[in-house]
Amino acid sequence: MKVLVAGGAGYIGAHVVRALAAHGHTPIILDDLRASSIDRCHPFTLEAVPLEDTSRVLEVFQKHEPEAVVHLGGYISVGESMREPTRYWENNLGSGISLLLACARFPVHTFLFSSTAAVYGTTTESPIDENSPLVPTSPYGASKLAFERALHRSAAALGIRSLALRYFNASGANVEWGVGEAHDPEEHLIPRVIRSLLDGNLVQVYGDDYPTPDGTCVRDYVHVSDLAEAHVLALESAELETGQSFNVGTGCGYSVLEVIQEIAKQLSLNPNIQFLPRRPGDPPRLVANASSLMSCLQWHPTHSSLEEIVGSAIAWEMSAVNKGSSQPSPALNTSGGR
Repeated sequence: MKVLVAGGAGYIGAHVVRALAAHGHTPIILDDLRASSIDRCHPFTLEAVPLEDTSRVLEVFQKHEPEAVVHLGGYISVGESMREPTRYWENNLGSGISLLLACARFPVHTFLFSSTAAVYGTTTESPIDENSPLVPTSPYGASKLAFERALHRSAAALGIRSLALRYFNASGANVEWGVGEAHDPEEHLIPRVIRSLLDGNLVQVYGDDYPTPDGTCVRDYVHVSDLAEAHVLALESAELETGQSFNVGTGCGYSVLEVIQEIAKQLSLNPNIQFLPRRPGDPPRLVANASSLMSCLQWHPTHSSLEEIVGSAIAWEMSAVNKGSSQPSPALNTSGGR
Protein backbone atom coordinates (compact mmCIF):
# COMPACT_ATOMS: atom_id res chain seq x y z
CA MET A 1 0.00 0.00 0.00
CA LYS A 2 1.27 3.49 -0.85
CA VAL A 3 0.73 5.72 2.19
CA LEU A 4 1.20 9.49 2.32
CA VAL A 5 2.49 10.37 5.81
CA ALA A 6 1.95 14.05 6.57
CA GLY A 7 4.43 15.01 9.27
CA GLY A 8 6.49 11.92 8.51
CA ALA A 9 9.76 13.62 9.45
CA GLY A 10 8.55 14.27 13.01
CA TYR A 11 9.21 12.20 16.11
CA ILE A 12 6.12 9.98 15.88
CA GLY A 13 5.90 10.27 12.10
CA ALA A 14 9.41 8.90 11.58
CA HIS A 15 8.50 5.82 13.63
CA VAL A 16 5.26 5.37 11.70
CA VAL A 17 7.11 5.64 8.38
CA ARG A 18 9.58 2.94 9.41
CA ALA A 19 6.87 0.68 10.79
CA LEU A 20 4.95 0.95 7.52
CA ALA A 21 8.08 0.07 5.54
CA ALA A 22 8.81 -2.86 7.87
CA HIS A 23 5.34 -4.22 7.04
CA GLY A 24 5.96 -3.96 3.29
CA HIS A 25 4.16 -0.69 2.59
CA THR A 26 5.52 2.30 0.65
CA PRO A 27 5.49 5.49 2.75
CA ILE A 28 5.75 8.92 1.11
CA ILE A 29 6.74 11.68 3.53
CA LEU A 30 4.92 15.02 3.21
CA ASP A 31 6.71 17.44 5.54
CA ASP A 32 8.05 20.97 5.09
CA LEU A 33 10.57 20.35 7.91
CA ARG A 34 9.55 23.47 9.86
CA ALA A 35 9.57 21.47 13.11
CA SER A 36 11.51 18.36 12.14
CA SER A 37 14.70 17.17 10.50
CA ILE A 38 15.60 15.92 7.04
CA ASP A 39 17.89 13.42 8.77
CA ARG A 40 14.80 11.38 9.63
CA CYS A 41 13.71 11.08 5.99
CA HIS A 42 16.43 8.89 4.50
CA PRO A 43 15.95 6.58 2.59
CA PHE A 44 12.30 7.45 2.01
CA THR A 45 10.73 9.76 -0.56
CA LEU A 46 10.23 13.29 0.80
CA GLU A 47 7.91 15.96 -0.56
CA ALA A 48 8.88 19.16 1.31
CA VAL A 49 5.54 20.92 0.86
CA PRO A 50 3.61 22.96 3.47
CA LEU A 51 0.24 21.38 4.19
CA GLU A 52 -1.53 24.74 3.92
CA ASP A 53 -0.32 25.16 0.31
CA THR A 54 -3.27 23.28 -1.15
CA SER A 55 -2.26 23.62 -4.81
CA ARG A 56 1.13 22.00 -4.13
CA VAL A 57 -0.45 19.33 -1.94
CA LEU A 58 -2.72 18.51 -4.88
CA GLU A 59 0.38 18.11 -7.05
CA VAL A 60 1.84 15.65 -4.54
CA PHE A 61 -1.38 13.58 -4.64
CA GLN A 62 -1.40 13.64 -8.43
CA LYS A 63 2.25 12.58 -8.58
CA HIS A 64 2.12 9.70 -6.08
CA GLU A 65 -1.56 8.62 -6.08
CA PRO A 66 -1.53 7.43 -2.45
CA GLU A 67 -4.02 4.81 -1.35
CA ALA A 68 -4.10 6.04 2.24
CA VAL A 69 -3.16 9.11 4.27
CA VAL A 70 -1.75 9.30 7.79
CA HIS A 71 -1.94 12.86 9.11
CA LEU A 72 0.52 13.69 11.91
CA GLY A 73 1.42 17.19 10.73
CA GLY A 74 0.22 19.37 13.61
CA TYR A 75 1.56 21.50 16.43
CA ILE A 76 1.73 19.64 19.74
CA SER A 77 2.37 21.93 22.73
CA VAL A 78 -0.43 22.52 25.24
CA GLY A 79 1.42 25.46 26.80
CA GLU A 80 2.28 27.12 23.50
CA SER A 81 -1.31 26.77 22.33
CA MET A 82 -2.46 28.75 25.38
CA ARG A 83 -0.11 31.57 24.36
CA GLU A 84 -0.68 31.39 20.59
CA PRO A 85 -4.16 29.95 20.00
CA THR A 86 -4.58 31.34 16.48
CA ARG A 87 -1.42 29.58 15.32
CA TYR A 88 -2.83 26.26 16.52
CA TRP A 89 -6.20 26.73 14.86
CA GLU A 90 -4.55 27.70 11.58
CA ASN A 91 -2.23 24.69 11.59
CA ASN A 92 -4.12 21.89 13.32
CA LEU A 93 -7.45 22.61 11.66
CA GLY A 94 -6.62 24.63 8.54
CA SER A 95 -3.79 22.44 7.28
CA GLY A 96 -5.86 19.31 7.82
CA ILE A 97 -8.65 20.78 5.70
CA SER A 98 -6.08 21.28 2.94
CA LEU A 99 -5.37 17.53 3.03
CA LEU A 100 -9.08 16.78 2.90
CA LEU A 101 -9.46 18.99 -0.18
CA ALA A 102 -6.76 16.91 -1.88
CA CYS A 103 -8.57 13.72 -0.89
CA ALA A 104 -11.73 15.10 -2.49
CA ARG A 105 -9.86 15.47 -5.80
CA PHE A 106 -7.73 12.32 -5.56
CA PRO A 107 -9.68 9.86 -3.40
CA VAL A 108 -7.89 7.59 -0.92
CA HIS A 109 -9.53 4.64 0.79
CA THR A 110 -8.40 5.48 4.36
CA PHE A 111 -7.54 8.68 6.21
CA LEU A 112 -5.93 8.08 9.62
CA PHE A 113 -5.58 11.08 11.91
CA SER A 114 -3.16 11.68 14.77
CA SER A 115 -5.38 13.01 17.55
CA THR A 116 -4.76 13.42 21.27
CA ALA A 117 -6.01 12.66 24.77
CA ALA A 118 -6.20 16.44 25.22
CA VAL A 119 -9.66 16.30 23.59
CA TYR A 120 -10.99 15.06 26.97
CA GLY A 121 -9.84 18.11 28.93
CA THR A 122 -10.00 17.86 32.72
CA THR A 123 -12.40 14.92 32.98
CA THR A 124 -12.44 13.23 36.38
CA GLU A 125 -12.92 9.82 34.81
CA SER A 126 -9.98 7.45 35.05
CA PRO A 127 -9.28 5.54 32.97
CA ILE A 128 -10.85 7.52 30.14
CA ASP A 129 -12.78 5.72 27.41
CA GLU A 130 -13.90 7.07 24.05
CA ASN A 131 -17.36 7.91 25.40
CA SER A 132 -15.98 10.27 28.05
CA PRO A 133 -17.02 13.94 27.71
CA LEU A 134 -15.08 15.87 25.07
CA VAL A 135 -14.33 19.18 26.76
CA PRO A 136 -10.77 20.24 25.82
CA THR A 137 -9.19 22.92 28.00
CA SER A 138 -6.53 24.12 25.55
CA PRO A 139 -6.54 25.35 21.94
CA TYR A 140 -4.30 22.36 21.18
CA GLY A 141 -6.98 19.89 22.28
CA ALA A 142 -9.82 21.95 20.85
CA SER A 143 -8.21 22.26 17.41
CA LYS A 144 -7.51 18.52 17.30
CA LEU A 145 -11.11 17.73 18.22
CA ALA A 146 -12.39 20.16 15.60
CA PHE A 147 -10.44 18.38 12.89
CA GLU A 148 -11.56 14.94 14.12
CA ARG A 149 -15.15 16.05 13.62
CA ALA A 150 -14.43 17.68 10.26
CA LEU A 151 -12.61 14.55 9.10
CA HIS A 152 -15.36 12.10 10.02
CA ARG A 153 -18.10 14.22 8.45
CA SER A 154 -16.14 14.96 5.29
CA ALA A 155 -15.02 11.36 4.89
CA ALA A 156 -18.62 10.17 5.09
CA ALA A 157 -19.52 12.54 2.26
CA LEU A 158 -16.49 11.52 0.19
CA GLY A 159 -16.80 7.76 0.71
CA ILE A 160 -13.47 7.57 2.53
CA ARG A 161 -12.87 5.50 5.65
CA SER A 162 -11.82 7.85 8.46
CA LEU A 163 -10.11 6.84 11.70
CA ALA A 164 -8.54 8.84 14.53
CA LEU A 165 -6.08 7.64 17.14
CA ARG A 166 -6.15 9.63 20.37
CA TYR A 167 -2.61 9.37 21.69
CA PHE A 168 -1.90 9.58 25.35
CA ASN A 169 1.82 10.25 26.06
CA ALA A 170 3.99 9.03 23.20
CA SER A 171 7.46 8.41 24.59
CA GLY A 172 10.65 6.41 24.23
CA ALA A 173 12.78 5.88 21.14
CA ASN A 174 14.00 3.28 18.68
CA VAL A 175 17.78 3.53 18.56
CA GLU A 176 17.99 0.75 15.98
CA TRP A 177 15.91 2.88 13.62
CA GLY A 178 17.89 5.99 14.52
CA VAL A 179 14.90 8.04 15.63
CA GLY A 180 14.06 9.59 18.98
CA GLU A 181 12.83 12.83 20.51
CA ALA A 182 14.54 16.05 19.41
CA HIS A 183 11.93 18.81 19.51
CA ASP A 184 13.00 22.43 19.54
CA PRO A 185 12.18 23.52 22.14
CA GLU A 186 11.77 20.20 23.92
CA GLU A 187 8.69 20.21 26.15
CA HIS A 188 8.19 16.51 26.76
CA LEU A 189 8.96 15.32 30.24
CA ILE A 190 11.25 12.33 29.75
CA PRO A 191 13.89 13.81 27.39
CA ARG A 192 13.98 17.07 29.33
CA VAL A 193 14.58 15.32 32.64
CA ILE A 194 17.29 13.15 31.12
CA ARG A 195 19.09 16.15 29.68
CA SER A 196 18.72 18.19 32.86
CA LEU A 197 20.12 15.38 35.01
CA LEU A 198 23.02 14.69 32.66
CA ASP A 199 23.91 18.39 32.63
CA GLY A 200 23.57 18.77 36.40
CA ASN A 201 20.66 21.22 36.09
CA LEU A 202 17.62 21.61 38.29
CA VAL A 203 14.66 19.44 37.37
CA GLN A 204 11.76 21.87 37.44
CA VAL A 205 8.20 20.56 37.69
CA TYR A 206 5.00 22.49 37.01
CA GLY A 207 2.68 21.98 39.96
CA ASP A 208 2.78 19.87 43.13
CA ASP A 209 -0.78 20.51 44.31
CA TYR A 210 -2.83 18.44 41.87
CA PRO A 211 -5.43 15.99 43.29
CA THR A 212 -3.11 13.01 42.72
CA PRO A 213 -1.25 10.77 45.20
CA ASP A 214 1.97 12.85 45.14
CA GLY A 215 0.52 16.15 43.88
CA THR A 216 2.04 15.95 40.37
CA CYS A 217 0.29 15.20 37.08
CA VAL A 218 -0.38 11.57 36.20
CA ARG A 219 -0.01 10.43 32.60
CA ASP A 220 -0.29 7.24 30.55
CA TYR A 221 3.00 6.69 28.67
CA VAL A 222 2.95 4.56 25.51
CA HIS A 223 6.14 3.62 23.69
CA VAL A 224 6.34 5.24 20.28
CA SER A 225 7.09 1.86 18.65
CA ASP A 226 3.82 0.47 20.03
CA LEU A 227 2.05 3.59 18.82
CA ALA A 228 3.52 3.18 15.33
CA GLU A 229 2.35 -0.44 15.26
CA ALA A 230 -1.18 0.71 16.06
CA HIS A 231 -1.12 2.93 12.96
CA VAL A 232 -0.13 0.04 10.72
CA LEU A 233 -2.78 -2.28 12.16
CA ALA A 234 -5.47 0.40 11.74
CA LEU A 235 -4.55 0.95 8.09
CA GLU A 236 -4.41 -2.77 7.33
CA SER A 237 -7.62 -3.73 9.11
CA ALA A 238 -10.57 -4.50 6.88
CA GLU A 239 -12.99 -4.67 9.83
CA LEU A 240 -12.80 -1.14 11.24
CA GLU A 241 -15.81 0.95 10.32
CA THR A 242 -15.41 4.56 9.27
CA GLY A 243 -15.87 7.49 11.63
CA GLN A 244 -14.25 5.88 14.67
CA SER A 245 -11.83 7.41 17.19
CA PHE A 246 -9.72 5.19 19.42
CA ASN A 247 -7.63 5.77 22.53
CA VAL A 248 -4.03 4.57 22.31
CA GLY A 249 -2.51 4.01 25.73
CA THR A 250 -1.67 1.34 28.29
CA GLY A 251 -4.18 1.88 31.08
CA CYS A 252 -1.35 2.55 33.56
CA GLY A 253 -0.64 6.02 34.91
CA TYR A 254 2.63 7.36 36.31
CA SER A 255 3.12 10.66 38.09
CA VAL A 256 5.77 13.17 37.08
CA LEU A 257 7.73 12.32 40.24
CA GLU A 258 7.56 8.59 39.50
CA VAL A 259 8.95 9.22 36.02
CA ILE A 260 11.75 11.40 37.41
CA GLN A 261 12.62 8.72 39.97
CA GLU A 262 12.83 6.02 37.27
CA ILE A 263 15.10 8.19 35.12
CA ALA A 264 17.32 9.03 38.10
CA LYS A 265 17.51 5.34 39.02
CA GLN A 266 18.62 4.29 35.53
CA LEU A 267 21.18 7.12 35.37
CA SER A 268 22.35 6.52 38.97
CA LEU A 269 21.90 10.23 39.70
CA ASN A 270 20.07 12.16 42.41
CA PRO A 271 17.60 14.71 41.01
CA ASN A 272 17.46 18.21 42.45
CA ILE A 273 13.78 19.06 42.01
CA GLN A 274 12.25 22.53 42.07
CA PHE A 275 8.47 22.96 41.94
CA LEU A 276 6.90 25.79 39.94
CA PRO A 277 3.27 26.92 39.66
CA ARG A 278 0.92 24.85 37.53
CA ARG A 279 1.12 25.19 33.77
CA PRO A 280 -2.14 26.47 32.22
CA GLY A 281 -4.14 23.78 30.41
CA ASP A 282 -2.62 20.73 32.15
CA PRO A 283 -5.25 18.22 33.38
CA PRO A 284 -4.35 16.44 36.65
CA ARG A 285 -4.73 12.91 35.27
CA LEU A 286 -4.89 11.38 31.78
CA VAL A 287 -4.98 7.58 31.69
CA ALA A 288 -6.43 5.62 28.78
CA ASN A 289 -8.97 2.90 28.55
CA ALA A 290 -7.70 1.46 25.26
CA SER A 291 -9.75 -1.75 25.40
CA SER A 292 -11.66 -0.80 22.25
CA LEU A 293 -8.51 -0.59 20.13
CA MET A 294 -7.09 -3.73 21.73
CA SER A 295 -10.28 -5.64 20.98
CA CYS A 296 -10.80 -4.39 17.42
CA LEU A 297 -7.19 -4.67 16.24
CA GLN A 298 -5.71 -7.21 18.64
CA TRP A 299 -3.20 -4.49 19.48
CA HIS A 300 -1.29 -4.74 22.75
CA PRO A 301 1.61 -2.52 23.87
CA THR A 302 4.71 -4.71 24.21
CA HIS A 303 7.37 -2.04 24.83
CA SER A 304 5.49 0.34 27.11
CA SER A 305 6.64 -0.49 30.60
CA LEU A 306 8.03 2.66 32.23
CA GLU A 307 11.38 0.90 32.60
CA GLU A 308 11.67 0.13 28.88
CA ILE A 309 10.40 3.55 27.81
CA VAL A 310 12.94 5.35 30.00
CA GLY A 311 15.72 2.95 29.03
CA SER A 312 15.14 3.50 25.31
CA ALA A 313 15.00 7.28 25.78
CA ILE A 314 18.28 7.26 27.69
CA ALA A 315 19.87 5.04 25.03
CA TRP A 316 18.72 7.51 22.36
CA GLU A 317 20.14 10.50 24.23
CA MET A 318 23.47 8.71 24.74
CA SER A 319 23.56 7.69 21.08
CA ALA A 320 22.90 11.27 19.97
CA VAL A 321 25.62 12.62 22.29
CA ASN A 322 28.14 10.03 21.11
CA LYS A 323 27.44 10.92 17.49
CA GLY A 324 27.86 14.60 18.25
CA SER A 325 24.29 15.35 17.22
CA SER A 326 23.01 18.78 18.06
CA GLN A 327 20.10 18.58 20.45
CA PRO A 328 17.93 21.42 21.68
CA SER A 329 19.50 22.98 24.75
CA PRO A 330 18.07 21.50 27.95
CA ALA A 331 16.27 24.54 29.35
CA LEU A 332 15.41 24.41 33.02
CA ASN A 333 11.63 24.46 32.65
CA THR A 334 11.10 20.73 32.86
CA SER A 335 7.40 20.33 32.18
CA GLY A 336 4.84 18.50 34.22
CA GLY A 337 4.41 16.13 31.32
CA ARG A 338 2.38 15.75 28.16
